[in-house]
Order: sequence, then C-alpha cells, then structure tokens
Amino acid sequence: MWKLQPQPLQAIKANVSSNPKTWIIIGLTVAGIVVLAETHRRRRPRAGTQILLSEPFMEPRFQLIPFPQPPPPAATQLLATLSFAISDIFDVKGNVTGFGSPDWARTHEAATKTAFVVTTLLKNGATCYGHTVMDELSFGITGENVHYGTPVNPQLQSHIPGGSSSGSAVAVAAGLVDFALGTDTTGCVRIPASFCGVIGYRPSHGAVSMLGVLPNSQSLDAVGIFARDPSILRRVGHVLLQLNSVEPKRARHLIFADDLFQLSKVPTEKTVHVVSKAIEHLSGYQPPKHMNFSQYIASSVPSLKGFREESTKHQNGVFTLKTLSSVMLLIQSCEFKTNHEEWVKSAKPKLGPDVSDRVRAAINFTNENMKTLYKVRTEMRAALQSLLKDDGILVIPTIADPPLKLNRKKGRSSEFNDRTLALTSIASMSGCCQVTVPVGKHNDCPISVSFIAFHGADKFLLDIVLDMYSSVQEKVSIASHSSPLPDTNGNMDASELLKEKGNAAFKGRQWNKAVNYYTEAIKLNMMSATYYSNRAAAYLELGCFQQAEEDCSKAISLDKKNVKAYLRRGTARESLLCYKEAAQDFKHALVLEPQNKVANLAEKRLRKLMT
Repeated sequence: MWKLQPQPLQAIKANVSSNPKTWIIIGLTVAGIVVLAETHRRRRPRAGTQILLSEPFMEPRFQLIPFPQPPPPAATQLLATLSFAISDIFDVKGNVTGFGSPDWARTHEAATKTAFVVTTLLKNGATCYGHTVMDELSFGITGENVHYGTPVNPQLQSHIPGGSSSGSAVAVAAGLVDFALGTDTTGCVRIPASFCGVIGYRPSHGAVSMLGVLPNSQSLDAVGIFARDPSILRRVGHVLLQLNSVEPKRARHLIFADDLFQLSKVPTEKTVHVVSKAIEHLSGYQPPKHMNFSQYIASSVPSLKGFREESTKHQNGVFTLKTLSSVMLLIQSCEFKTNHEEWVKSAKPKLGPDVSDRVRAAINFTNENMKTLYKVRTEMRAALQSLLKDDGILVIPTIADPPLKLNRKKGRSSEFNDRTLALTSIASMSGCCQVTVPVGKHNDCPISVSFIAFHGADKFLLDIVLDMYSSVQEKVSIASHSSPLPDTNGNMDASELLKEKGNAAFKGRQWNKAVNYYTEAIKLNMMSATYYSNRAAAYLELGCFQQAEEDCSKAISLDKKNVKAYLRRGTARESLLCYKEAAQDFKHALVLEPQNKVANLAEKRLRKLMT
C-alpha cells in the first residue's frame, strides 16, 4: 500500500509553474467545493417551522437556453428574449423534480426527458431560469412550504402568496422573469395570481399537454401561466395551445354573477363597476347582463342534489357552490390516492400540517360511486356551455377574502377554505378556461376579477383580456381616487310614509320595490335603525347578502338592542360562509332574547358546521 508523501512547498511551486494546467484544475476544484457547500447550506432548513425566502427559486438553480434561431428569411421566434420559470412539478432532463417535497426528491431519480410544454417554450425562443417553490405535492392553496420556505409576496410581504404555484407567481410579481408556469388543480394558479397582483390563466382542461408534469388529479389538473403583461400572456398562450393567429371576430357578451360578488368583501365599485365602465366605449361588446349564478347551477346540475347536506335549508344560493367544491375535493382525493398511495405508504413523507391532513384524507378515501362524482363534472360543463354559448364571458370575483397572514398560530380557517374553493370550483369542475386580472387594491391588498369562457374558447378569452386590459386599468385608477357622495337628511313624516310603503311591498313579495322605498326613507332619515334593518330583510330575499350585512351593521350601530338586525346579519353572514361571525350574531340575539327559537336553532346549526 502506498502513501502520498508530503512535498516541500518549493517543489509544489515549481511543479505548478512548469504546468499551467494545474492552476485550472485547482481553480475548478475550489469552485466545485464552494458550490457544493453553498447548495448544502441553502437546502438545510433553519430552526423553526417557517422559513421566509427573499426569492422564490429552488436550489440548485439551472438555466435552459432556447433552441437556435432559424436563419433568415425565417420569422423571429415568437418568445425570443423572454424569460420564464417553472414550478417544481415540471420535469427537466437530468434534474430531480421535487414536487415540493424533499422526501419525494429523495426517493425519485432525475428526469430522463423535459416536459413537453417546457421544450415547446424553448423551441420558441424563451429562456428558462429554474424551478420555483410550491406547496408540497401540489396539495395546498396558501403557498406555504415548511421545508423550502414560503416565497415572499412582493405586494404584501406579511401575508401568504397563495398556492400551490406560489414561487412562480412571486417570480413574475417581483419582475424576476417575464412569465412563469404552474399547475392549477383547485385554483393553484388563480389564487396566487390574485394575491400577488398578476395575471393568471387556467386553460381549458386538456388543452395544454401534461406530458412530463407530475399529476395530482388528472381530471382537474391544468398547466397555468402567470404574466404581468397581457400581450406576453397571449403570446405564450398561443404557443402552448398551438392556436391559429387569425380567427373571425365575434360579439362579446359579459355576464356578471351578482350573487358571487356578494361573497367578496371588496365593494362592487372596485370590481363590477370598473369592468362595466371599461367596456362602455370598446367596440364589439353587447350590454352586460346580471344573474344569480348559484341558482342557475342548482337548477342545471341536478346530480349535485345528492351531495347537499339535508340539515340545511339553503338548498340554493352560495351553498350550491360549496357543495360543488366538496365534489371537486372528493374527485381530487380519489385520483391522488390512485396516483400516489403506494409512494405515500412506502416513503412515509414528512409533510406540513395542512398538507398532511389532506394527504391522509385522500389515502383513506373510499367511494364506490365515483360515476356520480364525474357526472357532476359532465353536467357542470354542459351548464356553462349552455349559459355562455360562443360569445359569453362570465365575470366573477377570483377570491372572496384577502390573503391570510403568514405564520398563523392556527391552521387555515374553514371559512377561508370554503369561500375560496366555492369560487375556484367553477372552472375546475367545468373544465372552462379562466383568466384572473388584477384590478388594483382594497385595504392595501391586491384584488382581482376573473373572466370565464366556455371549454375550448381559449383564444377568444385571451383576445378579450388583451383588448380590455388597458381600459380596465384606466378605470381602476379613476376608482381608486374617487369617493362616494354623502347622503342628505330629510323630513321625518315623509320617511315614515315611505317605510310603510316598503312594508306593504315586502308583504306583497315585491322585494325590489321594497328596497327602493326603504332607500328613499333612509335618504330622508339616516338615523333610523328600523329602516336599515327592514331594507336588509328585503336584500336577504333578493340574495344580496353583502348589502344585507352592511345594512344590519348600520342598524346595530344606531340601536345596540335591535334583535332583528342581529338575526338578519347572522343570516347574511351564514349565507356568505362567515360561520364564526354569524354565530356571534345569533349568540348576541340570544343574550337579548334568551327564548328566541330562530337564534337558538341557528347557533346550534353553525356550531355543527364549524366543527
């Protein structure tokens, strides 16, 4: 056995001087050691359960250069000079796709092929700058990852970025890349796009290839795109969807889902009004229509009836979409189990608390009647096709609530979850295409609206977003600098007469007329709690829950012992899926009237819902 004998320093210097290649070898060795040490340092989680990153990329970083530009006279590649990032769910040859989980990365080999969509983007001139952080196993909507950290939302650094494709949304919002790819199953592109203030696009289901993309739930999964610029979104969409550049222009017909905007905590002046004003002077747009979307789905998707809770009297309204989202989650659980049960049981991965609960529920899922679940999806697509036809665009709020704060002691609230998924389930379950468009801020939080077109109408939708985007942003700027006009006081006797007319209209089931009378009464006397409470009752009958809640809050501020106002506000909040706040209202009513049967039954029902 031989030993490496130590050499005198002078001998080493002489040897190096006579052979310059030695310096190159030494330099490469030192650089390799530094890179390995830095990679190990970045991958090692720090103490604590939450890690905040200043940038959204996974380590080690890599760069994929575009395919060579064809020689003239060939046209320039459509995506030349553009940069992009991809969630840690897309395969890249020679790299391990981590699926947001170190245990997944540990138990899988490097990919042998690059995902089809990534290759397509490279062929069209774009440059890829690496994988981005995502929720573990694509099973979250907050964007938090206890292993790799939570990408910092550039718009609101103390709040979640949304997920599961959080890193891709943050990379675009921070200006690190021109666009990014993620996957959208239950809202995983639309949610972070809304929270980070960028454009988010979920294509029609099956329209973009999923080859080389890890599955969560094939019936719901779709490759999604983030961008800041609608023209870039359109170019990327055309490449991935392989669309024809020319298509006959057709009329455009916007349909506002008024009941869904009742779910949102953002005033309609910043959403519905902005979009309505934006299209007023654009050519090709028909006058917008308004509808109660939940009631339409309740009557058009009959298979949902079998999944409704028998204990609730709310057989229509927003509870219909809550039921739809429940069916969506059942499909996701079933298909995730089929895809990954063997790996979960063998690898026993360490998961964050929220994701762990979801994965456990999926693995334990049993449902012998999967045909009924898929039937809901089929009926949902048919219902949207019938509603939108070939020229309709459904306008809805993307998200009902502002983003949650980081590092919450308690888990994600059931209300936030229910209200979010109720809205995202529409496109996920119908397979329709949807674009999320930022419309400024409310209370310092980014807000957005979404446009949904029928399945296969992707070019139509992308063209509309490009067409109206600048006008929408102009109206956003105007709305942010405007303020509502104050009401004026009036004559007491005249207001009482108007109230009585409102009461008569209410008894005659003429809800809109009742609202108008009560409104005129309020203009004359803004200090009457009864007027506000009565108008709230009429709003409840119309399904205008947000207006009802606001009126009841005003009535309570004027009269702290107005039991009817507490009962009506509780009903409005329950209909808006704000269970905790609704329960507090019914409890307050019971304090004022301990024998009130309505409050007693409602409080018990809500306690059951929250548990």
